Amino acid sequence: MGTISSQENSARYNYVVFFDLDQTLADSISGKSLAQEAYRKGLMSNLNLLNAILNSILFRLKLKNPLKIIDSMVGWVKGIPENLMDEMCKIVFRETILPSIYKDARTEISIHKAKNAKVVILSSALEGVCLEMAKELFFDDVICSSIEVEKGIMTGRPVGHICFGEEKAVRLEEYCRNNGFTASEAWYYGDSISDIPPLSAAGHPVCINPEKRLKRVAVRNGWKILSWKN
Repeated sequence: MGTISSQENSARYNYVVFFDLDQTLADSISGKSLAQEAYRKGLMSNLNLLNAILNSILFRLKLKNPLKIIDSMVGWVKGIPENLMDEMCKIVFRETILPSIYKDARTEISIHKAKNAKVVILSSALEGVCLEMAKELFFDDVICSSIEVEKGIMTGRPVGHICFGEEKAVRLEEYCRNNGFTASEAWYYGDSISDIPPLSAAGHPVCINPEKRLKRVAVRNGWKILSWKN
């Protein structure tokens, strides 16, 4: 289900903190950057590009089930060798995401680690990107989206659901149950309206540079709001 565990004993941690990746830890969108890199390399067809644009429009206008849109948007990876995708993830991380990591994110992670918290990436981003971020910022675990692979080739189908929206809340609560934590004591950092489910599930919701719709919800619910800049 796209959960990569460090296999450490969670009992030694005081609590758990979950961070979204895109536009929360860094001022970038990994999926968009990956698609651009694939298109440059000739790995994304014009048809797939048009389909991605159409799905983005449908998503913004709420004309289609968002989970179905998100699941279908990874279809462009069909036929790409897994090792090539891993390499693209490393390139995109190094050239686009790494320079955009918020300094405040590094500080916030350090503060939680000093309090003996377990820090976990909880993101819809693909596994290759999340693992690079985990290494850079010394995360303990990663919960993310995974794509099915057959004989070293990506099928374009997600393993389970893409880790987005309600699925994030499901993964957060499942992780807490399986690792000796309680969601009411957990923290979650997110930036968009799609993060409302995990923000609602966590006892300590934190909104990073929230978009207008999320900011309204955060103010109404008394959630913490932080402004991070590079």
